[in-house]
Amino acid sequence: MRGGPSCDMIRALVERLPIMITPRWVSIHAQPIAITDLVQYLLAALGLAVVGNPIFEIGGADRVSYRDIMREYARQRGLRRLMIPVPVLTPWLSSLWLGLVTPLYARVGRTLIESMRHPTTVHETSALQRFGIQPKGIREAIALALRHEDRELAETRWSDALSVAGPVHDWGGVRFGSRLVDSRVAYVDAPPAQAFAAIRRIGGATGWYYGNQLWRLRGLLDLAVGGPGLRRGRRDPERVSPGDTLDFWRVEAVEPGRLLRLAADMQLPGRAWLQFEVSAKNGGSTIRQTALFDPVGLGGLLYWYGLWPVHRLVFANARGMLQRCERAHPQVRIGPH
Repeated sequence: MRGGPSCDMIRALVERLPIMITPRWVSIHAQPIAITDLVQYLLAALGLAVVGNPIFEIGGADRVSYRDIMREYARQRGLRRLMIPVPVLTPWLSSLWLGLVTPLYARVGRTLIESMRHPTTVHETSALQRFGIQPKGIREAIALALRHEDRELAETRWSDALSVAGPVHDWGGVRFGSRLVDSRVAYVDAPPAQAFAAIRRIGGATGWYYGNQLWRLRGLLDLAVGGPGLRRGRRDPERVSPGDTLDFWRVEAVEPGRLLRLAADMQLPGRAWLQFEVSAKNGGSTIRQTALFDPVGLGGLLYWYGLWPVHRLVFANARGMLQRCERAHPQVRIGPH
């Protein structure tokens, strides 16, 4: 249930289109298998004693249509999608539409759609007995894929990921799957321990060093729609631990001297994280500030792009934030890029 052009195509369609004009292929049945179950089968095959060249058909626990897959993905992502079936979309027309609204090229989309006209379900079930593996159903497989994606995104080294992502546009950040990422880096003339000491003090009475009035305005707006706003502050002015509240954020991960990752508790059309990574360089340190947003539907995309100018001032201006950090904590010195 992860990777591959068809999975990317289905995810992009569900994420971006609140009303979906669906051709006939969405009613064709398939038996998708979770990647973890597929790996289990491959590993078990290494030690399986067989005679001749038998063929084993494998699939997930559920026989579902592509419409069912899209609906289950939408349910787990908290999306409402209206699907309107039409019988007249040819593979050629469908492929052009897919090339417009998904990451696929039209030629690839056409090949996929041609293959989706035929059911891909298991007819010979001897693999269940011979391998002793009970594959997951579609609901569990999608949930597992989303959890893996969250973990992989959290563990990504953005300095490496962004270097291979191609040209970085100044407007809107970089897209990684369904996530939007904006990452900024600044050099400070201080060892990592001192640089991180200033980072771990953000929020609460210390404030955010840069754009505090805009942070307060965002807190008031969040409070007005039922969020926590900035009223929670922080538990300790110096120390942070996973699970601590920090204004309208919650500390998700801390690696002393190296990393602080905050997950948003504010009311949003999606999920958001703010991450700081500190590393030694040329006798000083680099601080990478990364804002990540996982939008839910069209509303999430409108939120991210509509507030992009404000994000640049408050959320994504790492150098401005660090300059205020230097004034608040003189042991930190901002050096050249």
